[in-house]
Amino acid sequence: MRRRTALAAAAAGLALVAVAPASASPNAVGAQRVASLPADFLWGVSASGFQTEGHSPDSNWTRLATTGQLADQVGTSVDFLHRYPEDIRNAKELGARVYRISIEWARLEPEPGHYDPAAWQFYDDVLATIHAAGMRPMITLDHWVYPGWAFDRGGWNRPDMYTDWLANARKVVDRYADLDPLWITFNEPSAYVFQEVRTGGVTPQNIPAALDRWVRSHREIYDYIHAAHPGAMVSSNVTYFPIAEAAVDTTFLDRVTDKLDFIGLDYYYSMSPTDLSYSNTFSEPWKSNTAADGVYYALRHYAKAFPGKPLYVVENGMPTENDAPRPDGYDRADHLDDSIYWMQRAVNEGAEVIGYNYWSITDNYEWGTYTSRFGLYTVDVKNDPTLTRRPTTAVDAYRTLITNGGVRPDYTPTRPSTWCSLVDGLDSCLDPAE
Repeated sequence: MRRRTALAAAAAGLALVAVAPASASPNAVGAQRVASLPADFLWGVSASGFQTEGHSPDSNWTRLATTGQLADQVGTSVDFLHRYPEDIRNAKELGARVYRISIEWARLEPEPGHYDPAAWQFYDDVLATIHAAGMRPMITLDHWVYPGWAFDRGGWNRPDMYTDWLANARKVVDRYADLDPLWITFNEPSAYVFQEVRTGGVTPQNIPAALDRWVRSHREIYDYIHAAHPGAMVSSNVTYFPIAEAAVDTTFLDRVTDKLDFIGLDYYYSMSPTDLSYSNTFSEPWKSNTAADGVYYALRHYAKAFPGKPLYVVENGMPTENDAPRPDGYDRADHLDDSIYWMQRAVNEGAEVIGYNYWSITDNYEWGTYTSRFGLYTVDVKNDPTLTRRPTTAVDAYRTLITNGGVRPDYTPTRPSTWCSLVDGLDSCLDPAE
């Protein structure tokens, strides 16, 4: 999942000052009719291992927990480790065609050179259950978590870290390539930088070297995957930074473009001259403007920047605070419908979008806290020992969207489009959707 860097937020704030007019007001845009998405569109759900499995082995993130910097300990999380059949069944009943997980290196290799047979069996069972449910797995190789012993050796500060990483990744590919998964190598590399500095895995002066190692690792595992399965679909999902995306892309995405079979996109938040709520994305994300129309501008950005590359929305969702109503009154079902409308708009205007994953199938551990809730199914980890999955309004909404291939042609978003959303620099101001 995602987090925003203070640097990006500061740069964005400066840009706001530069473009904000003397008086600005929201510009409600009338809805255009949209066509349904194709029958082979890949509707899916997203999750990650560390955030959902619980009972975590020693890792860089469990080490962070010992420092006292986190609001909550991961504990059992939603116990996907034992309750995965229920979550996969719920995804199947939605009609999902893709189920995204991460395969946790820390669980597989708890000690250098020692692989845990029980961990392999767990992931074998999870992937077999996904396959039996008629869904295609999306496997993330690195969702920001690695073994504690690798952390002790220096993590991504160490030049040989990429060698250890590749050794594990190749074992995962060897075992699961024949399932024809979609592959994500590194989850949100630009946000990974921030998280590595936060956990102490990368020192600020070593950030360029760490990025070099991620680029090298991605390029090498991409070739390895394609050697095992020539028709594989491989990417690295990028977290979309309002305003700063073009600059952020140069740190990783632009350096691996020739080794991407599709562009994976995570979109969550917008900003505009009339809305400074973006500053809450780290501390109180439920107060940040999600601006569903921003996904349209993000997709348009990548369609222009990488012509001919298919696009896939790997993560998109809306946070609440402990499942309470949001301050802006936005309901998860309405936000989901609005987001899909704007994605359909992008498709109708030529963006080759092949899939969409909702983040996330259940509430989970949001990198230090259980307060932020994103789940289609809400789970009160801190107060409900039964960890009961309770459907939100978005469950029925998503099932209907999948059944109908999106929103109906005459759908009108529940929220007006954001005036000058700044999602794609000034592009959304100078060339707004009409």
